[in-house]
Amino acid sequence: MIRAIYPGSFDPVTFGHLDIMKRASRMVDELIVGVLNNGGKTPLFTIEERVAMLKDVTAELPNVSVQSFSGLLVDFARQTDSTVVVRGLRAISDFEYELQMAQTNRKMYPALDTMFLTTSLEYAYLSSTTVREVAYFDGDISQFIPEKVAEAVHRKMKEKRDTL
Repeated sequence: MIRAIYPGSFDPVTFGHLDIMKRASRMVDELIVGVLNNGGKTPLFTIEERVAMLKDVTAELPNVSVQSFSGLLVDFARQTDSTVVVRGLRAISDFEYELQMAQTNRKMYPALDTMFLTTSLEYAYLSSTTVREVAYFDGDISQFIPEKVAEAVHRKMKEKRDTL
């Protein structure tokens, strides 16, 4: 059985993320979407909100589960008995960073391989950061993220603007 982890912040989850999840879920027996709780960042959504959104948008994928984690990815991989990390690549610049991370992870946990999936061309430009920036100025983000997620992003951004 091949169990893989697709780790990320997913703040918010985009159609690009979902594309990688759907494609990866067809290649492995089980895909765990690992939502990183990174204390070094101030996310738009709490870890609980991100996990709930991801569970909602992946509900149709029977071999996909969602879990939060903090700390090292290799430790999370060991805890979940995962042997593959899935990473999406948008550009050559992504590859340089991801290759270093894959090699470091492999050194720390030799049973862990990394599978790189190139982003579908229709999502190659897309990032959560871009979505947040467009949403902050009340732009249309419906073409970037699922409708329920877009509603939540707009609510959060309104709260953010109202507190300034």
